[in-house]
Amino acid sequence: MNKHLIATALAAAFLSAPFAATAGEAELMARIEKMAAELEQLKAELKASVKKTEAVEQRQQAIAAAAPAPAPVAARASAPAAETTLAAAGPSTIFGGYGEVNYNRPTKNASGAQADVRRAVIGIEHRFDPKTKVVAEFEWEHAIVSADDKGESEVEQLYVEREFGNGLRSKVGLYLIPMGLLNANHEPTAYYGVERNFVETAIIPSTWREVGVSLSGDTAGGLTWDTGITTGFDLGKWDAAGSDGRESPLGSIHQEGQQAKSRDLSVHAALNWRGVPGLLVGGSIFTGKAGHKADGFTANDARITMYDLHTRYTPGRWDLSALYARGQISNTEALNETLVGNPTPVPKSFAGWYTQAAYRLLEVGDYTLSPFVRYEQFNTAKSYAAVPQGLGVAASPDEKVTTVGANLKVGEGVVLKADYQKFKEDKSRDRLNLGLGFSY
Repeated sequence: MNKHLIATALAAAFLSAPFAATAGEAELMARIEKMAAELEQLKAELKASVKKTEAVEQRQQAIAAAAPAPAPVAARASAPAAETTLAAAGPSTIFGGYGEVNYNRPTKNASGAQADVRRAVIGIEHRFDPKTKVVAEFEWEHAIVSADDKGESEVEQLYVEREFGNGLRSKVGLYLIPMGLLNANHEPTAYYGVERNFVETAIIPSTWREVGVSLSGDTAGGLTWDTGITTGFDLGKWDAAGSDGRESPLGSIHQEGQQAKSRDLSVHAALNWRGVPGLLVGGSIFTGKAGHKADGFTANDARITMYDLHTRYTPGRWDLSALYARGQISNTEALNETLVGNPTPVPKSFAGWYTQAAYRLLEVGDYTLSPFVRYEQFNTAKSYAAVPQGLGVAASPDEKVTTVGANLKVGEGVVLKADYQKFKEDKSRDRLNLGLGFSY
């Protein structure tokens, strides 16, 4: 097989990594190390091949000088090798994507069962040169997008990244906030269960992205860091009469790069340590004002702060993880007084945590079966700022959810899922879930 084509294919595999499925930290690192070794070997072979080509070209030039007539033929014969070498080193574009189709059946109200093309995503990564690339993701949700349908069409990511060497890199554009375990790795092949967990959707509003600039790096000791300045939330979008704020406080006021108000900017920072094979320990924080000095708005000094602590450990066949996340919105007293009588005032705090264990039980050919169990506890309205007695809304109790199920991987890019979810407070939400997901 042509060594140049092998090198090109291997490079494409590296470039498409943002869209590839991961089966666990330890497995991923092993695959990366193996691919790196193969790449070094292919680079050496490619270098030797180029030298051989140059030697052949020199001999052809000598022949051409002695016999001018055949020279054009010799030149044409050597062109493909030179063009292949140039193409391997030139710009490249990689297409990827993911999608999922889910089925949810409430156990106490079968008439509420529904099937949904939850999302379809197309990703494009173009590398201008070895150090500069642009990444874009385009997403469609719920199958149909129109004025009368619930579907959405959105740009999920759109940024340019530049590498500076020594593990240092920068992003500019619309990018994912580096918080939690799910937000930056949310393909259906990358997590357990049909639905994304509640803590990282209701508390951390995954998929959470902002427009801004970030600087990140890594060290030889396994420590990676990420910090940046971005747009934030718009508290002026809060709908006290609706239920969106109760489902996800920050999800209801995110801006997603859509003519985002930017009078008040936010900052974020994250640290992750992978110094032990298979172990990840990290945390992150995001903070910024959300009033944007709007005329007549009573909460211009309101500040939103979100932070999380997380860990994941993949010893042998096990995949163990845990996460805690907490959000706070300050200076909401005056705003909530104007919202008295509505069911959904702005919460002062919201928080949640989960722990999860999965086990790679069976591996037969291209099939891998991994049962899992997850317990999570979360509250989107844990507390409210004080208002005059008798006018406030009582804080909600913590919801507790147990999820038991299994993922069946088919090859590297397809997963079949099934699980059952039991709710402690709102028992009407108990349900059976089935799902199909893919990533490429």
